[in-house]
Amino acid sequence: MAATPELEHSRKAFGWAARDKSGVLSPFDFTRRETGEKDVAIKVLFCGICHTDLHVIRSDWGESTYPLIPGHEIAGEVIEVGSKVQKHKVGDRVGVGCMVNSCRSCKSCDEDLENYCSKTIQTYGAKDLDGSITQGGYSDLVVVDEHFVISIPDNLPLEAAGPLLCAGITVYSPLRYFGIDKPGLHVGVVGLGGLGHMAVKFAKAFGAKVTVISTSPNKKKEAIEHLGADSFLVSRNPEELEAAKGTLDGIIDTVSAVHSLVPLVDLLKTGGKHVIVGLPDKPLELPIFPLLARKSVAASNIGGIKETQEMINYCAKHDIQPDIEIIPVDYVNTAMQRLVKADVKYRFVIDIGNTLKPSS
Repeated sequence: MAATPELEHSRKAFGWAARDKSGVLSPFDFTRRETGEKDVAIKVLFCGICHTDLHVIRSDWGESTYPLIPGHEIAGEVIEVGSKVQKHKVGDRVGVGCMVNSCRSCKSCDEDLENYCSKTIQTYGAKDLDGSITQGGYSDLVVVDEHFVISIPDNLPLEAAGPLLCAGITVYSPLRYFGIDKPGLHVGVVGLGGLGHMAVKFAKAFGAKVTVISTSPNKKKEAIEHLGADSFLVSRNPEELEAAKGTLDGIIDTVSAVHSLVPLVDLLKTGGKHVIVGLPDKPLELPIFPLLARKSVAASNIGGIKETQEMINYCAKHDIQPDIEIIPVDYVNTAMQRLVKADVKYRFVIDIGNTLKPSS
């Protein structure tokens, strides 16, 4: 485990926290640790809202510890660095994604896959090195080990950068790892939400032909005319699915609801890969026979720090940004209600810098 930062002092901070399983957020004063020798203190300017935030503040995935400040799509400006920090300086534009530490010594960490370290410390709701519970980016500042701080290029707007650190890397990493990032390949994207719309943008940037697969025919125009998909399948239409069998080289499945995998696997060519990045709360049924044509079903979870920086740089170079709706912090509870209804295109981003005020 990395050395414990200097924790003898703390600094006042404020944010919006959930106090119980209702998930209702309200102003909350708390403390952050002082900047340790390898730490970077960041003034939070924007923070995206992820579906994970909604589930964790309501304890949907297990017992959360309250009070809890969510937010792992953080973008802001460096205001202080520790004495041994080398990567960042005061004034830098930076971001923080889904994790703030790991063991730094296991095989996964050695291979720049900190996201698969068994001792990864998540940005909020996790036990930190000092035993405290980490608090996220719906707050005025964060203090993070420099290794887990991402540099944001000047030509990438900060309000767009935050969602890329979760939604962006979640789909970028499997497209790269599973080799479905090549020009001329045919990629299916299941679901057209925060993750799905980024999968379409990356796959198109890589030169792939893209088919969006959705339960809602109403999303066809959005998928093709706005996001640039080449075709659209309604997953509840047996005729459309039958006609498309064996046409896809790979699928990025972003759906978090329980759904049938067999009709999707049938869309794959021999050797095709179906990669799940959504988080259904119940097991999915997977018969073996549809896989016999050397088809595979796998899953993926965000990406390591090195790859996340690569992804951010790629977005800056190719002008890839999420579609966002910027909101004030006092709108956050309404935003959560809309998120339940999938009433957002495609990511809420809280304007922390201009709208978060101390509670006293």
